Amino acid sequence: MKLIKTSIFSGIITFIKIGSGFVASKVIAMITGPTGVAILGQFVSFLAVILTVANGAISNGVVKYTAEYENDPERLKIIFSTAFKISVYSALSCGIIVGLFATFFSKWILYSDDYANVFRALALTLVFFSVNTLIISILNGKKEIRIYTFVNTAGALFGLLVTVVFVYFFKISGALYAMVVGQTLVFLLSIFFIRKVDWFKLSFFTASFDMFFAKKLAGYGLIALVSALTVPVSQILLRNIIIDKLGIASAGYWQGMMRVSDGYLLMITTSINIYYLPKLSSLKTDAEIRKEIKYGFKIIVPFTMLGCAMIYFLRFFIIRTLYTPEFLAMEHLFLFQLLGDVMKVASLMLGYLLIAKSMLKTAMFTETIFSILWVVLGYFFITYFGLQGISIAFFINYVIYFLMMVFLFRKLFFPSS
Repeated sequence: MKLIKTSIFSGIITFIKIGSGFVASKVIAMITGPTGVAILGQFVSFLAVILTVANGAISNGVVKYTAEYENDPERLKIIFSTAFKISVYSALSCGIIVGLFATFFSKWILYSDDYANVFRALALTLVFFSVNTLIISILNGKKEIRIYTFVNTAGALFGLLVTVVFVYFFKISGALYAMVVGQTLVFLLSIFFIRKVDWFKLSFFTASFDMFFAKKLAGYGLIALVSALTVPVSQILLRNIIIDKLGIASAGYWQGMMRVSDGYLLMITTSINIYYLPKLSSLKTDAEIRKEIKYGFKIIVPFTMLGCAMIYFLRFFIIRTLYTPEFLAMEHLFLFQLLGDVMKVASLMLGYLLIAKSMLKTAMFTETIFSILWVVLGYFFITYFGLQGISIAFFINYVIYFLMMVFLFRKLFFPSS
């Protein structure tokens, strides 16, 4: 699976996701304003945590071992069956916790107990989220990019339809419910698209639970849990800092900036995610890995820089198109956010080496340290520079992260040194 081919298919996914995401953002911004955008951002961050935990945090492990044993059906049956049981049991356990503490989560995450039923609805549907994530991971690992594309694009379009309808009738609550209902619909779409593939059979998911692979998946689960807990929790803490120091509207402006950033980076990060983890996991020598990483840097980093430059010069048009004139205050966030995005992409490409080379403890350490550093930098820069300080902190954090990755892999990239 070549990077260019992967990028084309991921581009299709991204175009649909970006388009549907931005239309949804526009509708939400018009109907609920910066306050609604900020609340939705909090829920998105919470979902990132809970959905990873509900899946057992095994997605990257499933991708790796599916790619590694793609020509060994008997081994895949053991892996898929073990992963399926982990996913279902984890989802049921999480669902019980979220359901029992729905009011607490509503007050803590969304600043009101008015949304407790949203969390209860989430608790009832977590198992669908979890199994769908497993399906997507298997498709990724088996490099079935066409089906992967169909599932994701159809899911994005259904999600957009549900969001527009729910937000129109139910405002902020509707946006929250749409995220729960939309993801459940994606599960049904996934089942429809994979119903005829050779591995979607009962025998691939009913084998005995294998402790050896469970431990292997658990290793990747730990790093995924660390990532799931650190990055979204960091965003929640930073959003709370902004609300405390500058008000909830400022948090909405930052969330608006993050939606723009996440949107245009989606094609790049999707290409990296779909292509690099399976590819790097299948390479055997340092020379092969070094060649692949250099090849990716020559294509992806310049493309990212070009995209960031275009976004910066079109920032006023983007704000007016995607949001409302009320969001023009976010204009001064663009420069350092975009510079940080370039460093984020470069860091992400090197960061996948930690997973591919099973450097899990190092991956967990770096994820934790740099998430904490982001919050610390954010606190001080927001204090001294106002809202722009959050994007300055983001940029500096990823510069340091990239330098750390280069240092860790210095012998791989500079073998003569």
